[in-house]
Amino acid sequence: MGSRLWVVIPAYNEQTLVGSTMAALERQRDKEFTVVLVDNASTDRTVAAARGAARRLDLRVVREPEKGTGAAADTGVRYAIEHGAELIARTDADCLPAPQWTAAVRRALDGPGGGGLRMVSGPLRPRTDEFRLRWWERRLLPSVVGAAAAFGRFRPGNRDAAYLGPYVMMPGCNVAFTAELYEAAGGFPRTRIEDVHEDRELVNRVRRITKDYGLRRDVVVHGSVRRLRAYGLAGTLAWYADHRNRPSIVDIR
Repeated sequence: MGSRLWVVIPAYNEQTLVGSTMAALERQRDKEFTVVLVDNASTDRTVAAARGAARRLDLRVVREPEKGTGAAADTGVRYAIEHGAELIARTDADCLPAPQWTAAVRRALDGPGGGGLRMVSGPLRPRTDEFRLRWWERRLLPSVVGAAAAFGRFRPGNRDAAYLGPYVMMPGCNVAFTAELYEAAGGFPRTRIEDVHEDRELVNRVRRITKDYGLRRDVVVHGSVRRLRAYGLAGTLAWYADHRNRPSIVDIR
């Protein structure tokens, strides 16, 4: 059996960056968690790189041959629940959770002052170790996320009388929830990211059964800017807003 808190990481061909993700998890102040890496049919050394970097982590590796972030994330979360997880946090294999991330997740979902949340997210900030960022680029990723979140509040698919609370953007690389809520909501759809944003779909499934979700400023993850560099500002906004940009290559490396 693992800890009450599990961290789920879907991964596809991330041998270059997954080691730094593991290192960021090793630096967590709250170290009482188990990690499950979901190898989503990688063709490189993703698993070996993760194991090599996770020297002090309780790391489990499972494989999901069905390609797609939704399928991989769902497999990882359900594996964690089957092995005793009560709280689950998800990030991606190209992201760096801030040192207080797991502690902040636990406070939001399980501790005093959490406000009784069953699902939580927080700021997504740019990594500064991946590229040499200009000062304006450091502001660009939060701005893109903010613009996509604003659009999401007016997106027709996010507006329905059956929803109990407002739409809140919760990116899949920085989201956490209780096991009971995940199962009650039906979990992530087992889809490809180019078809459905599985994080948006999970938020809307949750909105049909509870208002106990929200954002916390201390739940911070630093994300890759490689998609922003590949798609450009307009293309990235169109991608996150409603898949209006459908690039030929989705898995940017």
